[in-house]
Amino acid sequence: MNHPIGSTPYARRQRRPRWLTFVLVGLVLAPIIEITVLVLVGKAIGIGWTILALLALTLFGTWLMRREGSRTWKALREASRTGRMPSREIADNALVLIGGAFLLLPGFVSDVIGLFFVLPFIRVFARRLLEAFVSSRVLVAVPFPGRGPGGNGPGPQGTIRGEVVD
Repeated sequence: MNHPIGSTPYARRQRRPRWLTFVLVGLVLAPIIEITVLVLVGKAIGIGWTILALLALTLFGTWLMRREGSRTWKALREASRTGRMPSREIADNALVLIGGAFLLLPGFVSDVIGLFFVLPFIRVFARRLLEAFVSSRVLVAVPFPGRGPGGNGPGPQGTIRGEVVD
């Protein structure tokens, strides 16, 4: 078969991952939503009160992030010290970090999202969402009988031992 240059079946353009499309759309919509909410709040309570509320939320968010960050970090160290798997503590640390980034962004919508990740009594729901997301994306390798150097299954590196017979 004669294919024009660049049109072979293997030269197809790769598709962009779906999550990347959502991120790009979010990056465009987030400022529009934040500005819209700021204008609406400014019209409702006045520009001075709006600026004061943004400043208060930023200060509260910074304080809360530092407090929860140190708590989750202490829990992570304690879990590591006792030798138990710190999966919950790692998830909490990641959520506090993400929530802190949202709290540092100017705007009311990003602050609400940040509080969802940082406040300990709400972070439980965020952790469940994170666990569901990660478990849907991770493949679990289950060992099967015969695995290893003396068995019939794949060896330690995942190779299958055998002979080639002509």
